[in-house]
Amino acid sequence: MTRNLDIALIRSFVTVAETSSMTAAANALHLTQGAVSQQIKRLEDAFGRPLFERNRRGLTLTNAGERLLGKARRLLGVNDEIWAELTTPAFTGEVRLGMPYDLVTTCLPPILKTYAQEYPHVDVSLVCLTSPLLAEAVAAGEIDLAIIEEPAGRSDGECLAIERLVWVGGKGGEAYLKRPLPLSILSDTCAFRPVVFDALRRAGIAWRTVFANGGGEAVTATVMTDLAVTAALAATAPPGLDVLAPQSGLPELATFAINLHLPRAPMTPVAQGLARHIRDSFVGQGRLKAA
Repeated sequence: MTRNLDIALIRSFVTVAETSSMTAAANALHLTQGAVSQQIKRLEDAFGRPLFERNRRGLTLTNAGERLLGKARRLLGVNDEIWAELTTPAFTGEVRLGMPYDLVTTCLPPILKTYAQEYPHVDVSLVCLTSPLLAEAVAAGEIDLAIIEEPAGRSDGECLAIERLVWVGGKGGEAYLKRPLPLSILSDTCAFRPVVFDALRRAGIAWRTVFANGGGEAVTATVMTDLAVTAALAATAPPGLDVLAPQSGLPELATFAINLHLPRAPMTPVAQGLARHIRDSFVGQGRLKAA
């Protein structure tokens, strides 16, 4: 004859086993000690054998209790997973997320991976533009939300993290020593461009653009072959390149913020869910407003 386990009894059993105390388990479960004791007794009666024994150290598991504990934890895990999955709002639809090129290969993959697992019926359309163009797109309603790089300070966006803008060169390269300084940088609308040019101008360092108005891969290639230097957020500096030390003689660059920009118009539930997930992801990485 089929017998069904009572999840409430199993949860009490696992909590008592983990705390070695009826009192501590009762506090954790928000029950009385008597209620927890009764639940353990009902479970022991159902199995026809004791699950705990008392000694000077408190409660310890019997052999039967030891055999039950691992399976009981797995059972609770499946129970909680089913409950969470079936009670989470079933978002469906499409959301348009904007992000600059350099963040696509760094902070984006884990964010979208966990979001897709949580909301498998939502289609995310990714729009890659420079930060100033992304800000315009959000304001015009062309995208639902965007993660944008801006000089730290006042912004219409919500700060997710603070990152240093640094000089980057090829490993063991000498391009940073040349004058005029060979500079590889993205398009005219790149958020880093005016900051870099202003820093060089104030330092009295002449420069020439070796490569401009291209993609991130092309910029990385020119720097990797020591044809030029570039600027990047410290956390997104491409692998295979060196962050140049202050001793390089290049001027210090401004600190940037990674900001979440939302539209002025009411957001769809799907877009709100993605915005919430992005915030949680930055918090989970320990990067929220981190220097």
